[in-house]
Amino acid sequence: MTKLIAQGAEAKIFLDKSIINKERIPKGYRHPQLDEQIRKQRTKREGKILHKAHNLNIQVPKILNANKKGEPKSKFNLEIEYIKGDRLSEALNDYEEKKQFQIMKQIGKQVALLHENNLIHGDLTTSNVILKTNNKQQTTNNQIYIIDFGLGFVSTKPEDKAVDLHLIKQALEAKHFQNHKDLFKEFQKGYKWENSNKILERLVAVEKRGRYKH
Repeated sequence: MTKLIAQGAEAKIFLDKSIINKERIPKGYRHPQLDEQIRKQRTKREGKILHKAHNLNIQVPKILNANKKGEPKSKFNLEIEYIKGDRLSEALNDYEEKKQFQIMKQIGKQVALLHENNLIHGDLTTSNVILKTNNKQQTTNNQIYIIDFGLGFVSTKPEDKAVDLHLIKQALEAKHFQNHKDLFKEFQKGYKWENSNKILERLVAVEKRGRYKH
């Protein structure tokens, strides 16, 4: 039985057994031809990002209706593997501190892999990270899943990668404020790759500008 489980500005999310169906909805305020083009491009882009990330062994849901290039077979719909587990925006604060730290370090490792391959999430918050339900006592890489790449894109720019880090940092400050500084430090421990120091330096510049402050 198909069930509507979420609806945002861009899409409706349906769950059908073990499959997520993400349907990009039309916008009445846009010209129909332009609206179709935008929805088609965003669906294709998200599908290709998920396909590439999955092939790089980054922990993201698998796209199920992709062709060999990773492009969705449907214009406006993505069929995505359903990851059953705890959404960290709701669950992270309930875990013991040691487990919180382990999780943030693993998220840092996954984001490092994304950025090393020039994949930008675009909405990197704890709402878009799931700890898989199976064997919750462990927090290995294969249990931390980053989801919802609806705002994702490909970029080599340090600025774009720094903004991803800024978003996760702000999410920690807002929803997990009790120990947000320590949590972000653990994230940084995991966020290690060739240009990680350069991105962290750019993060400082982004925060000083205040351009992305809410």
